[in-house]
Amino acid sequence: MPQLDTSTWFITIVSSMLTLFILFQLKISSQTFPTPPSPKTLITQKTKNPWETKWTKIYSPLSLPQQ
Repeated sequence: MPQLDTSTWFITIVSSMLTLFILFQLKISSQTFPTPPSPKTLITQKTKNPWETKWTKIYSPLSLPQQ
């Protein structure tokens, strides 16, 4: 039974891995990815509420006159 010649295995495995790496890199680099969304500047307008300009007093139940 002849002995298996393994002297070329290393170069075969390394070259195939290198080829696969290059192919995958080319495949990934040819894909187009969507651009990330740009932040939108929101301008919030402050609305004037009638109770903001008036002074209001909050009565606690204990300070109200007894009935």
